[in-house]
Amino acid sequence: MNTSISDQIIEQLKIMPQDLQYQVLEFARNLTKSKIKGVPGKELLRFAGSIPKEDLQLMSEAIEQDCEKVDFDEW
Repeated sequence: MNTSISDQIIEQLKIMPQDLQYQVLEFARNLTKSKIKGVPGKELLRFAGSIPKEDLQLMSEAIEQDCEKVDFDEW
């Protein structure tokens, strides 16, 4: 698929009713106004290796034990 994203959006807009087109326009305008939140990865590199290996192993085990199960009675 070599079609650009903007071309794909335009094709979808062409088949939308005008009220939906307006919603897309407002959404796009709001996206351009939004500020990027977070921290660049380069600034986080100083923390690399700061968690002890034993703690990482415990976290990994907890994830495997608790996150891979489905509790059907939860909901």
